[in-house]
Amino acid sequence: MFVIIVFSIVLLDQLSKYTIQTTCVLNETISIVNGIFDITYVHNYGAAFSILQNKQTFLIIFTTIAMIAITIYTLKLQKSIPRAEVAAFALIVAGGLGNLINRIMYGYVVDFLNIHILPVFNVADISVCCGSVLLLYSVLILEPKLYKRK
Repeated sequence: MFVIIVFSIVLLDQLSKYTIQTTCVLNETISIVNGIFDITYVHNYGAAFSILQNKQTFLIIFTTIAMIAITIYTLKLQKSIPRAEVAAFALIVAGGLGNLINRIMYGYVVDFLNIHILPVFNVADISVCCGSVLLLYSVLILEPKLYKRK
């Protein structure tokens, strides 16, 4: 399950970024829902919310170590941890890898989803956020229920 989720999300992320790069001009905006949601092609030289701008070496090293550690942990324990946690870690790793590929290839991350109240983001960012929420849900809600049954 872990490998399938990671592969699928990374593929979707890279295809969506490639599509934007080959069909849009940098900083171009295409309005989808006027004043609410646009496709806006930008380069992000930092991390989430544009923190750590131009710290690509640090971001590459940190992301690589974190993704390796999470992958080893998950693959080693996937039979003994809840499936929701395996899926959560897969989503987090997939998002991290999707953006890591951009950082290594280009020195920046391609972002394009623009909901006006948020910074511009991409499929990999959605994956990390969903994985984080699922992990919290699993640890705080699902696991306590599992232990009550035993």
